[in-house]
Formats: sequence, structure tokens, C-alpha cells
Amino acid sequence: MTHQPEPHLSGVLAIDAGNSKTDVALIGADGSVLGSARGGGFTPQKVGPAAAVAGLAPLVEEAAAAAGLTGWTGPLTSHVSACLANADLPVEEEALRVALESQPWGAGNTVVNDTFGLLRAGTDGPRGIAVVCGAGINCVGLLPDGRTARFPALGELTGDWGGGAGLAASSMWHAVRAEDGRGGPTGLAPAIAEHFGLPSTGAVAEAVHLGHLPHTRLHEIVRVLFAVATTGDAVALELIDRQADEITRLAVVALRRLDLLEEPTPLVLGGGVIASRQPLLLDNLTARLAREAPLAEPRVVVAPPVLGAALLGLDHLEAGPEAQERVRKAYDQARPVAV
Repeated sequence: MTHQPEPHLSGVLAIDAGNSKTDVALIGADGSVLGSARGGGFTPQKVGPAAAVAGLAPLVEEAAAAAGLTGWTGPLTSHVSACLANADLPVEEEALRVALESQPWGAGNTVVNDTFGLLRAGTDGPRGIAVVCGAGINCVGLLPDGRTARFPALGELTGDWGGGAGLAASSMWHAVRAEDGRGGPTGLAPAIAEHFGLPSTGAVAEAVHLGHLPHTRLHEIVRVLFAVATTGDAVALELIDRQADEITRLAVVALRRLDLLEEPTPLVLGGGVIASRQPLLLDNLTARLAREAPLAEPRVVVAPPVLGAALLGLDHLEAGPEAQERVRKAYDQARPVAV
């Protein structure tokens, strides 16, 4: 029998790897946050699962150093709890889990889509629905018996629309067409151009295409969209209305699949677009939910998403409620806020 070496730290390496940023935290078995680090986006669909996971190594080392652990050889801690964007299909989750096993980080490893981390951050147990609207959009549901409701979340290929990337792209679409005459007028056109300090949104598009303006900066357009919408701009308001509709559709389908439409159920909402708590979006969304899923209990999670990964890891270690409460208190605004 092969002897499994004891981990250097009894606890959890929590990883929340999103499209735009990655957070890593070392959590003691008592729920104490011992060290953390933040890096860029996680893109296994572009570089492959092994390279994407290997790219987390500097962040793990930084978090370990912050916890006072240097010169360690694996396993670093008891369990790796990884909530990963772009782990949308079971085959992708498995490939990422295998890649994690090749790293000297945990005696055990669990990989789930990052939306399950959001769900755990907003609930006290394995029951509820979560919709994340950040750079992209996704939804999951979970019951105590292990049944889930999931969507492929592969973008337009699987019928998805919205999130920061979708809102930004649609805003550009309408703005450019307003400028060149193919579409109706919208305040998005001059507002986007002004935001980037360029003469037109057509110039913004050219700057992105030519590499003069980083593509990642397009997410800034979401803030412009909400600002223009407050002036009553019909196009901007239509895009926000469409986003509220998409979130509602995902939630209602997941509730229906798990037979939860007819009973009170936590509905956890998170991601940068929702966590910004824009009234135009949240008011529209709550009105739709009141009609379509009146027993759903919507709540917005504004805590760092890595909290969900930490809580799932503590669940795996069978840590008690004191540990869970301690890790929640370690993050500002960790408690979900009712909508």
C-alpha cells in the first residue's frame, strides 16, 4: 500500500477561477483565512486543462507564502476545492480534476463549475438555484439528494446570451449601427466613444481589431450602458430588459427541472453585473420573478466568489458551523443580501 504523506496544512486550498480573474485562498480547518492571492482569467478552453491548471502555480505559491509556508513539497493541504469557469461539461470537469491531481497541492481534489461555488456562498446547504451573470452567464440547481439542473453554457452555440461580454457586444452592435445609419439612434454611440476617448464607436471597434485597445477593456462598456439607460435611452433599456429576461428564464427552467417552483427556494444571484446592484436591472428582475416564480427567494451574493470554494472545501472536511461562520466573517459583505 502506498503511504499518502501528511499535508503541511490541515485545511483547504480554495480556488475560484473565473473568466476575468482568479482568486486562491488557503483556509485552515477552523475556517481561518491564512493566505490569499489574485491573478488573471482562467481559460482552459484556449490553452488546455493541464496548462491552465499549471498556470495557477504562482498564485498557490503566493498564497502559501502569505500563510508562512515556504519550501514545502506536496501535498500542501488536505483538500483542493476548485470552482472553475469553463468547466461546463462533465468531461471538462474530469480533465481539470486530473490536472489538479498532478500538482502537489492537495491530498484530495474536487472540481465543480464556478456557479456551484456561488450557490454554496449564498446558502447554508445543498439546496437551491444559482444564476451567475458576470463576464458570461450560467445557472445551476442542486438538491440534497444530489440531483442537479445544469446548462451547457457554451455561449451562443447553446442558446446563451448576456453577462458583461454579451451586454458589451450588443451595446457596440447598436452603437455602430446608429452611427452608420443601419440602426436607429441611441445615446450609447457618443457615450462609448467618449468613454474610450475616441471620435466614434467605429473607431473603438477598429482600435480593438488592430490591437491598439485591449479586448478586455470592452467590459467597461457595461457601466456605460447602465449610465445611458438612466437617461431613458430606449436601446439601453431594451438591453437591460433582455438581460433580466434571460436571468429569469434560466432560473425558472432550473426550478421546474428540480420540481421547486411550488415551494420556497433560495435563488442565489451573483457575478459582477448583478453584484453591482444596478436598480434598473434588479427592479426589472424582481418584478419578473414575482410573476414567474413567486416562491423563489432571490438574494444577491456580493462576497468574493472564492468564499463558495472555501465553504465547499470545509464541507468536504466535515467542518462544523463555527468554521463556516469564521470564513464568512473573513470576507466583507459575505452574507447574501435579499433582493
